[in-house]
Amino acid sequence: MPETAGRLPEALAGLPDPRARRGVRHQLTVVVTAAVCAVVAGYRSYAAIAEWVADVPATTALALGMTPDRRPSEAMIRRLLQAMDPQLLTATIGVWLAGRATATTSAAGRAIAVDGKSLRGSRTTDTPARHVMTACDQATGVVLACIDVDGKTNEITRFAPLLDQISDLRDTVITADALHCQREHVTYLTERGAHWILTVKGNQPHLHAQLTALPWRAVPDATRDGDRGHGRREIRSLKILTISTGIDFPHAVQAIQIRRRRRRLDQPKRFTTETVYAITDLSIHQAKPAQLAAWVRGHWTIENKVHWVRDVTYDEDRSQIRTGTGAEVMAALRNAAIGALRLSGVTNIAAANRHHARDSTRPLALLGIT
Repeated sequence: MPETAGRLPEALAGLPDPRARRGVRHQLTVVVTAAVCAVVAGYRSYAAIAEWVADVPATTALALGMTPDRRPSEAMIRRLLQAMDPQLLTATIGVWLAGRATATTSAAGRAIAVDGKSLRGSRTTDTPARHVMTACDQATGVVLACIDVDGKTNEITRFAPLLDQISDLRDTVITADALHCQREHVTYLTERGAHWILTVKGNQPHLHAQLTALPWRAVPDATRDGDRGHGRREIRSLKILTISTGIDFPHAVQAIQIRRRRRRLDQPKRFTTETVYAITDLSIHQAKPAQLAAWVRGHWTIENKVHWVRDVTYDEDRSQIRTGTGAEVMAALRNAAIGALRLSGVTNIAAANRHHARDSTRPLALLGIT
């Protein structure tokens, strides 16, 4: 781990404390670090985090910066977390985790996946579920930035403000789904010095029709691979065409056709075929077909490595945390725990939660505290 990565409490030191200065007994860095430790151990709610804090041995409490006989209560933890700024928290932890991930960064360049997720448990009878957009490093699964998408806007208008939280996008490849295949988005990314791969679907009917009309039958497969898992077999093929004219989209250099053929292993003769199109500003000299295929498939990193884990392992969709920014802050804490575990080489987050729950010093070691 690079020395510049530092310890989590040091990384959190610059976060503003939303509480009045008078009467503060527990520093923000102490409470947030303890909360991340508890989430690493699989704890899911304010009450559960407070129980972890209350139960850890005195030596662990001292290592976290707490006085053993005066520890944060559930009410204090809840009031602080639901008043914090989730965007600043995510960005701060994202920078810290990125520093720890420097040694594992792919030599092929950084790719960031942008996607949204609804926090279904935050829905009430009067208000819809809160929706959050995140930017996730494809190689590591670390969430680098997040932003709230309230009911008065949508993901499209929040795209640039989300990526504004990442200081340097030069030569970074941004992948996004069809909703973000927008001209203003590619203009923004070009100004930031970033590259992009955007899926094209029916929300851009003219562009989609142009892509489907290209002479794909005459184009050989650039890559072809397959795998088995979850009771099915999938074969993926990718074709690429350099486009100089005929595509009405700014800065587009190559068109991509991805075909996925799937069949269930218990139904060997029944295949389903899905064809998806994408465009990119990357030329053949900037990215080989195999790399484009990896980035296209890697876009689902954010779904498989982050959102699915939060839903299934941390049961996020049934969380009843709704007050203030609590739902978004708890999502940020889960992202932090998942990112730290991924960087340590963990592939099974549930098993890692149980492992860290058995010894209170393990989460501290994971976060560089001890």
